[in-house]
Amino acid sequence: MGITSIADDLLRRADRVSGAVTEAFFEPVIRLGVTGLARSGKTVFITSLVANLLERGRMAGLVAVREGRVDAAFLQPQPDHTVARFEYEDHIAALTGATPTWPDSTRTVSELRLSMRVRSSGLLAGVKGPRTIHLDIVDYPGEWLLDLALLDKSYETWSEETLNRIEKRPEAAEFIALARAEDSTAKLDEPRAKQLADAFTRYLKAAQEKGWSDCTPGRFLLPGDLAGAPVLTFAPLPPNGEASRGSLWRAMERRFRAYQSEVVKPFFREHFARIDRQVVLVDVLGALQRGPDSLVDMQDTLAEILGAYRPGKSAFLTRLLGSQRVEKILFAATKADHLHHTQHPQLTALIEALVRQASERARFAGAETSAMSIAALRTTTELTREHGGSDLNMVRGTLLDTGKQAAFHPGDLPDNPASLLASGATWDEDRFQAMSFAPAPLTLRPGDGPPHIRLDRAAQFLIGDRL
Repeated sequence: MGITSIADDLLRRADRVSGAVTEAFFEPVIRLGVTGLARSGKTVFITSLVANLLERGRMAGLVAVREGRVDAAFLQPQPDHTVARFEYEDHIAALTGATPTWPDSTRTVSELRLSMRVRSSGLLAGVKGPRTIHLDIVDYPGEWLLDLALLDKSYETWSEETLNRIEKRPEAAEFIALARAEDSTAKLDEPRAKQLADAFTRYLKAAQEKGWSDCTPGRFLLPGDLAGAPVLTFAPLPPNGEASRGSLWRAMERRFRAYQSEVVKPFFREHFARIDRQVVLVDVLGALQRGPDSLVDMQDTLAEILGAYRPGKSAFLTRLLGSQRVEKILFAATKADHLHHTQHPQLTALIEALVRQASERARFAGAETSAMSIAALRTTTELTREHGGSDLNMVRGTLLDTGKQAAFHPGDLPDNPASLLASGATWDEDRFQAMSFAPAPLTLRPGDGPPHIRLDRAAQFLIGDRL
């Protein structure tokens, strides 16, 4: 390494330490990571959170707001010039327009900085003036988060686990037939390798549409500028330890390792490893509608997600040295507005049961975890109707596919979530039916953000202690 390179590296390290000291003593920064499994509502969560922090009339559950200590909140240019800005203005316009629509889903990493002027509480209130606290919100696809679990696996292990897991899924039939029939010891043939990779990609897309959570590698679903590159031209094959260097097996193995080192690890270093608060959004209701296998798959995926974290209390010196650890993790069951509020305790109990194993691992490592049911944007109203001689609690909203108003009762969640997660659990497909609602037209009073369910309590858990 040349003298210039060494000097540049030392300067970068000095800048990081200087920035950390400035943040610690003068203008603290909270880096909040937002991710979730497919169709969990990441973009809507961030948009509504920002809107409700700018206009705080519906945020009484955030203690600093309730106590009147947040004097102002405003958006600022993001500090990282190499990351796309989260398109807040476009998304809030889509949600609050005359004919509101859902914004586009997350397809890459983006970031937004919201700064708050906050007055101290307690004994310091009279002697210490307001300080600025920056909230850097980092949005990234849940598909990429799942890839972090690949870092500790060999190609052979990943192949064997993947093939065994998907073998009985109808969506995988085409790919399984190709993979099982392949002679992985034969010489690499690029068209054949591409055919296998394309078939595997088609399976992943079909599996995601069906609601399976374990759809990795994530870049096969969201390739971006890597589309067509050799690093995305691999697929799982039946194990074969006798393959020679120029064989299809060895080529797939090399590409899998390249995916680990050139795609997954840089994402971890550049984005994920710097997060100190995290929310993982989960569409529990969608999994519930799809049946027991989908729920168990989601439970296993959430447990594997936590293995990608480095949870624990972040010491002051550790912060200065740049080795950040996730201090708080919130698992949030979204779309609570699809249920009558009398069913929210059961939904919360279900998300708690789904993440119990993951939460225990995080707490053991020193992180604080929580699970709750939320709706970042409320799209329904509640009503009660008589049915069969008894009252039936329902929700009413605009159906996404027809644009018509409808009221329905999706079904009652069990009081004991273990009945849904027990080994061999079964239930009728019609036991619970979720609906897709369009965002409702909004008329917001001055000072009010969009209506929500427990978004303020989620914010209190994630950032309240730092305000």
